[in-house]
Amino acid sequence: MVIDSLALITTVRAALSEDVGSGDITTVLTVPEDATSRAAISTREPGTVAGMRVAEMVFTTVDPLIRFKKSVEDGNRVEAGQVLAYVDGPSRGILTAERVALNFLQRLSGIATKTARFVELVSGTRARIVDTRKTTPGLRALEKYAVRAGGGKNHRFGLDDGILIKDNHIAAAGGIARAVRAAMEGAAHTLKIEVEVRTLDELREALDAGVEAVLLDNMYLETMRKAVEMASGLVVLEASGRIDEDTVADIARTGVDLISVGALTHSVRALDIGLDFEE
Repeated sequence: MVIDSLALITTVRAALSEDVGSGDITTVLTVPEDATSRAAISTREPGTVAGMRVAEMVFTTVDPLIRFKKSVEDGNRVEAGQVLAYVDGPSRGILTAERVALNFLQRLSGIATKTARFVELVSGTRARIVDTRKTTPGLRALEKYAVRAGGGKNHRFGLDDGILIKDNHIAAAGGIARAVRAAMEGAAHTLKIEVEVRTLDELREALDAGVEAVLLDNMYLETMRKAVEMASGLVVLEASGRIDEDTVADIARTGVDLISVGALTHSVRALDIGLDFEE
């Protein structure tokens, strides 16, 4: 697993600028300039870790003299109370970087933890858990990285790396067949075309149009099973809509190839992680 370095640097600097502004007034006024400290970053609850490199970059961007020694890797399962990393060096730098580093680590680990849970729930089926574009503005690269750390897969990153013809495209274009034909005529041969459908009749129309993937949107289980019978082996089938931890296993057992879950990123709860100075 890798994080795009440019995206990482840009995001970290923007977050620090937002939080620190012209300076950490409290720390500068209360902590001696030459003070040094050692602190432990640890979890308060079980989960799956993501964002260790991001947290390290936050600390070293604030002060290159801070040393960050990690005890776990992204994707590792951790228990409550487990130490993720130690940081030591100038006390002022550690205090200034603390909140931003934890914000990233908590958010990304929350996404990885949620993803790992969904992946576990569909184990034993052919279905793969994938993310969506329902990400925090400006944090998409990091949040999609966290999905991979949790064992999930990435859907398209943005509007420019895949063709997904959704209901509003279909309405604006004048129907499935017309939208697909226009996409085929204008797209590069390397781009796959996926179409969103809500009924079996729309599925048949999409298959007749020659698409390579179909998104089954908000279908009831029985309808989805019939859709799999119609299209399995002909196109990649993706299920989307009304998917949570209570429904995902049943959806996976219908035989779909992909299950896209917006909740992995748009409403995930941060993992409880803290930083404590040693006495």
